[in-house]
Amino acid sequence: MPEETAGFEEKPEVPNGATPEDAAEPKTADSSSEEPAAPAGDSGAQSDAQDANAALVAQLDQTRTALAERTGDLQRLQAEYQNYRRRVERDRIAVKEIAVANLLSELLPTLDDIGRARDHGELVGGFKSVAESLETAAAKLGLQQFGKEGEPFDPTIHEALMHSYAPDVTETTCVAILQPGYRIGERTIRPARVAVAEPQPGAAPKSESGEGDTPADKDADAADKG
Repeated sequence: MPEETAGFEEKPEVPNGATPEDAAEPKTADSSSEEPAAPAGDSGAQSDAQDANAALVAQLDQTRTALAERTGDLQRLQAEYQNYRRRVERDRIAVKEIAVANLLSELLPTLDDIGRARDHGELVGGFKSVAESLETAAAKLGLQQFGKEGEPFDPTIHEALMHSYAPDVTETTCVAILQPGYRIGERTIRPARVAVAEPQPGAAPKSESGEGDTPADKDADAADKG
């Protein structure tokens, strides 16, 4: 068996025509001809990001829906509150008008006495000042007097206490005011109590000029018919 000579190292075989440098540097693969492989975790990260975006979009849609519902509830609540305020204000005004009407209704007999005293010339001195102050206060509360002689009879605001016939009226007319009527705004708290007169039954209708037919007119009409 041959013995190895100490101090010599075995050199790699060098092909024919190769230089010593070729033997010294081992051949490596060309890095430019191969592309680096993508990391295995990139696709998973992209999928997680997409899932997170989808979850955020869904949460945003839910938030928008909840906001729209709460906005609608708030608008309905505000409309109900406004209607409630209007009803309360309307009821407050109605209660005030009723209270004022009840108070003034109790004063009507006193106002009637004042009116009769004025008609008889008895409203003088201190009594006159007190009476006028009372009438002024009632007027400030909205009390209005109505009812005049010669106006047509209206059953909604007049109460007929006396009835007669008159040849000089063409419709039911108030010929005397027995007690004046009173109202507050559009509310009548007491109708005017009046005496009325109706046209005389069988009376000849007046012409457009306001005068009745004369006997000569009647004779002319009879001649025309003959």
